[in-house]
Amino acid sequence: MRAPRLTFLGGVNEIGGNKIVVEDGPDRVLFDFGPSFSPQYDAFWFNFLQPRSTSPVKDRLEFDLLPRVAGLYSEDALYGTELAYQPPEFHAMFVSHAHFDHAGSLNLIDPKIPVYLGATTRELLRAVETTTQQRYGVHDYRPAAEGRPIRVGRIEVVPLPVDHSIPGAYGYLIRTSEGVVAYTGDFRMHGPRAKSTHAFIEAAAAEHPDTLVIEGTRAGPDPRKNLSEEGVRLAVDRLLSQTEEIALVSCYPRDLDRLVTLYAAARAAGRTFAVSFKTAHLLKSLRAELGPSVPAPGESEGLVAYRRAKRQYYKWERPFLDDAVDAEWVRRHGREILLSLDLAHFAELIDLRPPRGAAFIHSMSEPFSEDDVDEQVLANWLDHFGLHREQMHASGHCSGPELGQVAEGVQGKRLIPVHTEHAEAFRALAPRVTLPEKGEPIEIGR
Repeated sequence: MRAPRLTFLGGVNEIGGNKIVVEDGPDRVLFDFGPSFSPQYDAFWFNFLQPRSTSPVKDRLEFDLLPRVAGLYSEDALYGTELAYQPPEFHAMFVSHAHFDHAGSLNLIDPKIPVYLGATTRELLRAVETTTQQRYGVHDYRPAAEGRPIRVGRIEVVPLPVDHSIPGAYGYLIRTSEGVVAYTGDFRMHGPRAKSTHAFIEAAAAEHPDTLVIEGTRAGPDPRKNLSEEGVRLAVDRLLSQTEEIALVSCYPRDLDRLVTLYAAARAAGRTFAVSFKTAHLLKSLRAELGPSVPAPGESEGLVAYRRAKRQYYKWERPFLDDAVDAEWVRRHGREILLSLDLAHFAELIDLRPPRGAAFIHSMSEPFSEDDVDEQVLANWLDHFGLHREQMHASGHCSGPELGQVAEGVQGKRLIPVHTEHAEAFRALAPRVTLPEKGEPIEIGR
């Protein structure tokens, strides 16, 4: 019987899109399944030009944006392709966290394949499906609890929490008959749950792993400015103390740490934090899952939902209507407000009429490219209304030096970088680095 092996179907020389297969004898397990942020996708699909809902696999296979693998996709998803449907040849799938590039293609997976994920990740997927058009499909979802081994034939998987820019992120220890693979998922060492990442490193090192599969988003050149979450809080505190006008902020919609930071900063400055209905729903959902440490409108003082003018509201939005504030209210109370406003909703500025020179906090990654279309549109709006931009962000990923600390701490016999455009940068961080090739198996324990 052949040795256990790893095969990378995505996440190779690209950001996101991890699709990692672990095989041991007849047993086959998949880790993560989402689209990448590859230029290949943007070369053919953008904005409203997207793969057709009737042929989602076919349209992506046309441009090699999905792996041609039997026994993985649902019969419906395969409509129109040359791939004949086959019963599942994967015995389980594990999701590391709820970001789109790791879970966004779940809807294509055969529903007969069990999907393991943490309770918080499951709640996040529900919230996303409720408040957006994103669908993950009907699956046999099974709980992956912290530290509890899950047996899939010869393979044993241990979920362990790591710090990332979304709650509920896991790394995995994957035990095979010929050695252990430690898979970090997406992670960082400078966030509020940095202790979880350090605990994962210690647990991985104790297993003396054959292979460390490590994400390297920030490996190589990284000119963008990034703070710790504490650094973001200090920067927001300083700005709010220096402005007597309304302050606006944009952040990633499911970055709970950032939302908590902004809420705390607003309260410390005597301001009310106003969020979208979508964010209000997310906070309500996570408060039910994680407890009162998560602020939520209607339950936390100084936190309100902002109501955009619409002809009708979705069913999930209606519980927030009675206590929501509108543009007129925000204009009257502007000096007392920190308003969260996504780029997609910048048309609200026409009604809000913030005073020229008001602060806009961009609490997201700086653009990779000067040709970023969204960045240009953002700049146009800020310029039109005379808003002053401040960059305040803490990355969800390890810096280059932090990646070196992880490699040294885990001491795997071999390191395999994924989720990076600079895999070669890891050669300076570990004595034995294997650069994966998409679809090419790598034996474990050899």
